[in-house]
Amino acid sequence: MTQSTPRDDTGTEPRSPDGTDEVTGLLKAWGDGDATALERLIPIVESALRQQARRLMAGERRGHTLDPTALVNEVYLRLVDRRSVSWDNRANFFAFAGIAMRRILVEHARARGRHKRGGDAIRLDLEDAPELTVAARSVDLLALDQALDELATLDARQAKLVELRFFAGLTIEETAEVLGVSTSFVTREWRVVKAWLVNKLRHAE
Repeated sequence: MTQSTPRDDTGTEPRSPDGTDEVTGLLKAWGDGDATALERLIPIVESALRQQARRLMAGERRGHTLDPTALVNEVYLRLVDRRSVSWDNRANFFAFAGIAMRRILVEHARARGRHKRGGDAIRLDLEDAPELTVAARSVDLLALDQALDELATLDARQAKLVELRFFAGLTIEETAEVLGVSTSFVTREWRVVKAWLVNKLRHAE
C-alpha cells in the first residue's frame, strides 16, 4: 500500500531534509563565485522544481504551448543569467524560483493573448494552494497577477507572502524565514490576505 505524503497543519507538504545541507553548501559556493556550483545544484533540486511547476500548471488545458518542463528550463536560464547570488538557504532559492515562475507564466500569457484571445490562456489550479480556494476550480493567471499587483500597492509584504506561499509553495516556517518574521505573524497575515484575495478573484470571474 502506498503511504501518503504527510502534511503539516497548514495543508502543505513539508520539505524533505534530504539534500538540504548540500543545497545550502552549493548556494553559498555559487554566491562565493564558484561558477560550477549551479551545474551541481540543478540536478539536486530539479525534481522539486518540476513538482512546483506541475502544481502551478495543474489547471492548464491539455496541449498548451507551455509545459512544466519548459517552465523549469526558463527558470534555469534566469538562474544562469544572474550575476550575483545572495541566497544562503533552500527556502530563499525556492522563493526565487517560484517568483520567477510567476513572471514567466505572466509573460507567456500576455504574449499569447496578443495573438490568440482566450483559447490558449493559462489558468491556475487553486485547489492545491495552501488553504486557498475559490468557487471555481481555477482562475486566469492574469486576473491573479493583477490582484497581486493591486495588493502590492496596499501592502507589499502581504503580496510577497502570497508569492512565497502559492507560487513558491513554501511552508509557514519557510515563509517566515524568508520574510524575517515570526511564524505567528505569517499565519495571521496569511489568513487576512487569503480572505482578501479570494474575494477579489470571485469578483474577477
